[in-house]
Amino acid sequence: MNIAIDGPAGAGKSTVAQLVAKQVGFTYIDTGAMYRALTLRALDRNVPLVDEEGLVDLLRSMLIILKPGAEGQKVFVGDTEVTDDIRHPEVSRNVSIVAKHPKIRHEMMVLQRNMAKEQNVVMDGRDIGTHVLPSAEVKVFLTASIEERAQRRYKELQSKGHPADLSLLKEEIALRDKLDSERETAPLRCAEDATILDSTGLSIDQVVEKIVELYRDTVESRRI
Repeated sequence: MNIAIDGPAGAGKSTVAQLVAKQVGFTYIDTGAMYRALTLRALDRNVPLVDEEGLVDLLRSMLIILKPGAEGQKVFVGDTEVTDDIRHPEVSRNVSIVAKHPKIRHEMMVLQRNMAKEQNVVMDGRDIGTHVLPSAEVKVFLTASIEERAQRRYKELQSKGHPADLSLLKEEIALRDKLDSERETAPLRCAEDATILDSTGLSIDQVVEKIVELYRDTVESRRI
């Protein structure tokens, strides 16, 4: 069984998906981390983010590894851990540019589908329920107001010692929503059979509980 959690930047998908996976005993796959890892490598290697072919070559030369850890999923490129590096503000500002390239999305889709083929997974991203895993049994579109998403990101950056400007974060999140929603290949949108869950004003535990309940209802309906 696959659980797909989609939604805009800052909606809390990664945190929620990890906790859901832990509760139901599934493997968690953070597809956003994969795009971030490629963006980080492109910035480090001075590969222009508009150079689709250059990015494809870079991606094919990389080994992106996602490992579960006591404090959440760890992300590696080869033997190098990049878990914290991929959350740097510069990566956040540029990842949507990398993710809009059709050939990059195709390469990532192949990798992600292979990850989900042989195991039960909770996978989160922008196009999981609509494009990567359209047959997922449980689909959730997790969203929140721009104000709340900016506040969450602001607190996250402060906790990690990064400078943060709340007004600028709101602008950046709005721009990411626009880029993700308007790209030609696999845009951000809610699957027709997804459950829309607005997390504005809800605690993480409340959101996790609602998704786990959807999963249990799906399992129960299979038995009938």
